[in-house]
Amino acid sequence: MDYEEKLFQKIEYVHHNPVRKGFVEAPEHWVYSSARNYITNDASIIEIQKLW
Repeated sequence: MDYEEKLFQKIEYVHHNPVRKGFVEAPEHWVYSSARNYITNDASIIEIQKLW
C-alpha cells in the first residue's frame, strides 16, 4: 500500500467515526467533518485544503 492509499484510508476512517458511533446516518451530516467538503462540496465549519 502506498502513501496516498494509506492517507485516503485514514481520512475515510475519520469521516466514518460519527456514523459508527450512531451520531449521524452519513459522514457528510456531521457538521464538524471535512466529509462535507469532499462528498457534497459544502463547506464544513473548519476550513480545509482538499488533498484530491
